[in-house]
Amino acid sequence: MKHTQYSNLLWPMFLYCFLLFSCASEVVPDGSISLTLIPPAEITDKVDLDIRAGIRNTGPKVKQVEVSFYLNEENEKNRLFRTKLSIDPGSEECVKYLMPTANKTGNNTVILTVGEGRKTFREEKNISIVPSGSRSGKTIGGAFIGFYHWSEEEGKMWNPAIKEMTDEQWKEMVASMHKLKMDVIVIQESFRNQAYVGKHTIGENGYNGKAFYPSSLFPGRMPIKATDPVEAVLSQADSLEMYVFMGVGMYAWFDYTQGSLEWHKKVAKELWEMYGHHESFYGFYVSEEGMGSLDCFETDSLKQIERRQEVLHFFSEFTPFCKRLAPDKPVMFAPNGWGVGRAKEAYPELLKNVDIICPFAFARMPEDDLSGKEAITMLQKFCDEAGAHLWLDLEAFLFNEKEGYLYPRPMEEIAGDLALFDNFEKIICYQYPGVFSNPEMSVQIGEDATKKLFGDYRQYLSQKKEQGK
Repeated sequence: MKHTQYSNLLWPMFLYCFLLFSCASEVVPDGSISLTLIPPAEITDKVDLDIRAGIRNTGPKVKQVEVSFYLNEENEKNRLFRTKLSIDPGSEECVKYLMPTANKTGNNTVILTVGEGRKTFREEKNISIVPSGSRSGKTIGGAFIGFYHWSEEEGKMWNPAIKEMTDEQWKEMVASMHKLKMDVIVIQESFRNQAYVGKHTIGENGYNGKAFYPSSLFPGRMPIKATDPVEAVLSQADSLEMYVFMGVGMYAWFDYTQGSLEWHKKVAKELWEMYGHHESFYGFYVSEEGMGSLDCFETDSLKQIERRQEVLHFFSEFTPFCKRLAPDKPVMFAPNGWGVGRAKEAYPELLKNVDIICPFAFARMPEDDLSGKEAITMLQKFCDEAGAHLWLDLEAFLFNEKEGYLYPRPMEEIAGDLALFDNFEKIICYQYPGVFSNPEMSVQIGEDATKKLFGDYRQYLSQKKEQGK
């Protein structure tokens, strides 16, 4: 009798626990889903937010899922988008939604839910939307970093100190960038190779570049003090809710040949396998750069056509390869702004396979070229038609005419560019180490002018905040 009474009590409790578990609304993801916002961190209310969900099916069976995006609260009123997908084993999908930002100023949270049977996976990202009279907020939202400048002449003022930086000091560098709201980091390169375009036979024994991280692909290592600066940057960026583009390169400057393509695939795969677990791993950046005309500085007309086709072929294969690794992660390309008009037939094809184009050098256009504003207008049209993104690589340095080294550009000149080039949804500067220097860091990279620029830009940010942008 006693046993029966207890059984009568236990069955309802068991049923309640079973239903509670079965209807759980959140299960910790296993890395098979991911949420990306383009641009991240902060945008103006004149720019639409590109929301992307990556879903990978790593199991042996077809996966049936329901994908939803919400803004701030997970309810029907705040649902932005919903769709159902069937994903085959070993494949991946990217779900995209473009959210207008008008009337959504302030701090917001984008929520992704992926329902699979009784399970629901959940991810979220924060985004600050600021009021503005232009697409640009006229601030620097991030910066390139290089673990050692490729040119001893140009990097004369910072290479000796940067070479001696420890992993902990790289973390300090990232924290200093965060203080200036430079929350997007672009790692310039993960390997160093001095070869230039045309040298497609990289060496008698193959590729002779040296890695900045503990790569298992190639034995060479750059002679720097830090053990793994890539890991240091990503781990610190994780803790500060920052975003890191992984620099896949350098194979050879301006080189988009088949050999370069195969090398990039191998390196991108290794970088993703080693560092893809980091929340701050934002996307892939191709380090080789080039010209806005996409002809890789060739002067012969036939060679120009050949090089342009190499660039198009490179991204037509490299980007889908990266999407198989991480379907929602953007791929970024940063040529200069010169000769854009000569490649107007190629850009629509290029932008099928480039998520973000981040050109530079608009303030020093050649005399026989378009003006900086004209080139930007043309690029914006290409990006709008392709659904791609146009960011600015702002040059925060000047060249010393006598000795050729780089040094910090005066704040008034940087402010002038920020005001003039107001069309860009995100502005990244080249570069942070050796151009900006936080006086509170344990190491100073570059001359004293770097500390002045850090202070001047911090004051500029304060003034922008007081003015309400």
